[in-house]
Amino acid sequence: MLQAEWKAEGDCDILPIISGGLPCIVEASPFSIIDIVCRMISRPLFQSPLTQRIADFLVDIGIEIRSGNITGDTFLPGIQVNSGGLLADEALMTYPGDLLHEAGHLAVVSPERRRGLHTHVGDDPAEEMMAIAWSYAAAVHLEIDPAVLFHSGGYKGGGEGLVESFTGGRTFGVPMLAWIGLTADGARARELGVPPYPHMIHWVLEGNPGEV
Repeated sequence: MLQAEWKAEGDCDILPIISGGLPCIVEASPFSIIDIVCRMISRPLFQSPLTQRIADFLVDIGIEIRSGNITGDTFLPGIQVNSGGLLADEALMTYPGDLLHEAGHLAVVSPERRRGLHTHVGDDPAEEMMAIAWSYAAAVHLEIDPAVLFHSGGYKGGGEGLVESFTGGRTFGVPMLAWIGLTADGARARELGVPPYPHMIHWVLEGNPGEV
């Protein structure tokens, strides 16, 4: 008879361990069943299929996102940067595509810096350009209309221009994404044998910039 026990493991609060009478021991690794179960447990649920698709993607690449109530003002409606992750209040959210933009800010900084980001991601122009380029790559990966990302309610009214620029190959921020090791373009992509941007080699910076 199978016996279910609960065991805390790694960063996951609760992990079901199924065995034939004794707890089975599973060694944690980035590709283990433990990691998969932890991500399933931590996966938030949203009413909007688009928001859910974005949230699932963020969880899969290692960016924490939670659903919950937000009180007070936020830079983007219904979205708050929260200790290196995202808190999303679906009732207040106007543009789900904004989740990708804020996630881009988290993805392009070092883990140490990411953990310290709370409420405000900063105003570094280089990071803003990288976040925009990262979010476009994510939209392409998810097969989301770029107009959902670069919407008319943001980007100081320049959303339509960003759609035209990025879909037409007139991008910016890509050389910086390449420098931190998240993508490659042109000759470097050919050298590495990978598709060029908007394909991403890595989605999240795991070390310091330039060390990937």
